[in-house]
Amino acid sequence: MTTSERRARWTFLFPPATWLAHYRSAWLRPDAVAGITLAAYAIPVSLAYAALAGLPPQIGIYGYMLGGIGYALLGSSRQLAVGPTSAISLMIAASVGALAGGDATKYAEIASLAACAVALLCLISWLFKLSVLVRLVSDSILVGFKAGAGLTIMMSQLPSLFGVAGGGHNFFDRAIKLAGQLGGINWLVLAIGAIALFFLLVGERRLPGRPVGLTIMALSIVVATLLGLPSLGVPVTGKIPEGLPSIGLPRFGLLEPDELFPLAAGCVLLAYIEGVSAARSFAAKHGYALDVRQEFLGLGAANLVAAFGHGYPVAGGLSQSAVNDNAGARTPLALMICSATLALCLLFFTGLLTNLPKAVLAAIVFAAVYRLVDIRALLRMWQVSRIDFYAAAIALLAVLLLGILQGVLLAAIASIVLLLARASRPNVAFLGRLQGTGRYSDNARHEGVEPLVGIIAFRPEASLLYINAETILEAVLDTLLRSVDIRLVVCDLSASPYIDLAGARMLHDLYDELASRKIAFAIVGAHAQLRDLLRAEGLAEKTDSGAWLRSLDSVLGEGKAGQSPDPKPEDPADLLAGRL
Repeated sequence: MTTSERRARWTFLFPPATWLAHYRSAWLRPDAVAGITLAAYAIPVSLAYAALAGLPPQIGIYGYMLGGIGYALLGSSRQLAVGPTSAISLMIAASVGALAGGDATKYAEIASLAACAVALLCLISWLFKLSVLVRLVSDSILVGFKAGAGLTIMMSQLPSLFGVAGGGHNFFDRAIKLAGQLGGINWLVLAIGAIALFFLLVGERRLPGRPVGLTIMALSIVVATLLGLPSLGVPVTGKIPEGLPSIGLPRFGLLEPDELFPLAAGCVLLAYIEGVSAARSFAAKHGYALDVRQEFLGLGAANLVAAFGHGYPVAGGLSQSAVNDNAGARTPLALMICSATLALCLLFFTGLLTNLPKAVLAAIVFAAVYRLVDIRALLRMWQVSRIDFYAAAIALLAVLLLGILQGVLLAAIASIVLLLARASRPNVAFLGRLQGTGRYSDNARHEGVEPLVGIIAFRPEASLLYINAETILEAVLDTLLRSVDIRLVVCDLSASPYIDLAGARMLHDLYDELASRKIAFAIVGAHAQLRDLLRAEGLAEKTDSGAWLRSLDSVLGEGKAGQSPDPKPEDPADLLAGRL
C-alpha cells in the first residue's frame, strides 16, 4: 500500500484529519460562538431529558459533553450535534425501570451499559454495511412514529406540570391515571409550568437561535429562591454534584443479552435514522458529502465515550443541530467547545441549579417535542396516499399502546411489510397504441388509446419477483378471460429491471396456459440480466429470443405508417414474424 493510499484510508476512518487539514482561522470565531450557544441550549434540555429518562440531572449533561467529543472524532457531519434525545430518554425510562427492579444504582448502571451495547451494535452495523437496512423504514412510518413518541412524551410530562404523581405504562394508561388525579392538582406548580411553557413558545417564535430555555431556567431559579418555592411544596431538582464524571468501564453482567440488546437495537435504529436525516439536510445545505456508513462509527464513538462517563445512549437530533448550525458552526470543533463549556459548568456552577423547579423542566421537554406531532403531514397522507397514512397510523398506535421501544421496532417491521405489500401488487399496464404513432400506453390511464385487435400487450411496472409473480399472472389471465379472439399475448419487460426464478416460472406458466388455448406468446424489451436468466430458464425454447431485445412496436409492426394490425391473421406464428 502506497503512502497516499494509507493517508486516504486514515482520513476516511478519521474525518478530523480531513477538516483539520483545511481549517481556516476565520472559522474559529463562529465555531466558538456555536459551541457556547449549543452549551446554553444543552444545559436546560439535558437536565430535562435526564429527568425524563429517570436519571440524575447531571447524567444528561454528561451525555452532551462526552457524546459530542466522541462524535467529533469519528462522525462525518460538520453541524450535527449529539446528546440525549426525548425519544431515547423515554425509551430508557420505559425499559430500564422494569430491568432495574427499583434499584436506583442498578438503573444508572444499566443505562450506561445500554450505551455501550449501542456502540457495539454500531460497530457491527459499520462492519456489515447495514446502513442500507435503515433505508427500509419509510418516511410515512417515521411521521407516525414521531407523532406517537411526541404524544407519549407530552403525556409523561403532564403530571410534573400539574404537580401530581402520574403513573402508567403507556399513553392511554397514563391518561386514565392522570384523569383520576386531577382533583389533587397543585395550582402553584401548574402556574409555574404554564408560565414557563408560554414564554418558551413565544421565545421560540420571536427570538429564534437565542438561548431562551437557559434564560427562562435562570429566571425560574431566581424566582424560586427569592420566594422560597421549595418550602411551599414546589418540587425542585435539588443539589447536583459538582465535578466531571468519573471515567470507567460500565458494569457488565447486569443483564442477559436477550434483555439488553432489544433495547440497544431500538436505540440504534432510532438514533441512526434521526441522526442521518438531520446530517443529510445540513450536508446538502453546506455542499459537502456525508458518509452514511461512517455515521455508524460516529454514533458508536459518541455512545462509547458516554458509556465510559456513566451516561446513557445519545444521538444526533435535528433541534440541537439546528441551534448549532444557526449559531454558525463550520466544523465539529464547535462540539469540542460545547463540551469544554459544559465541563466548566459542571466544575463551578452546578450549585446554582439546586432550586430549579421540575415543572420548568417539564415545560422545556413539552416545548421541545410538540413539533413531533405533525398533523399537516398526516392530513396530507390521508388526502394523497391512504396506504402511507395507514402505515403512519400503525406506527403511531404502536407507540401509544406498546411504548417507544416496542413501537420503534414494530414501526421498522411495518415499514418492511409495507414495502413488500407494495411490491406484491405492482401496476400491470395493458397497452394500446397512441393514435398516429408507434408508441404504446396504458389503456386505463390515457384516453384515446387504440385497442390492439386480437392482441393483449401488457407491461409489468416492477421487477418480476416471487412476491408479485402470481399477482401479475392473475391480472393477465383475468384480462384474457374478458377478451375474445385473442391470438397473441406480448409481455413488455422494458419497465422490469430484475427477474428472479419465480418470475421466470410465471412466464413459463403463462406460456403453457396460452399454448393450451393456441395463443402465441412473445417477450419484448428485456434488459441484459433478464435475457440471461430467461435463456438459462429455457424460455428461448418457447419464445422467439430474437424479439427479447426488440421494442413492442417493432414486434407488432405498427410503427411504419401508424397502421392497425389485421384483425384476422392466418397464423399466430405470423404475428411473431411481424407480418400483421
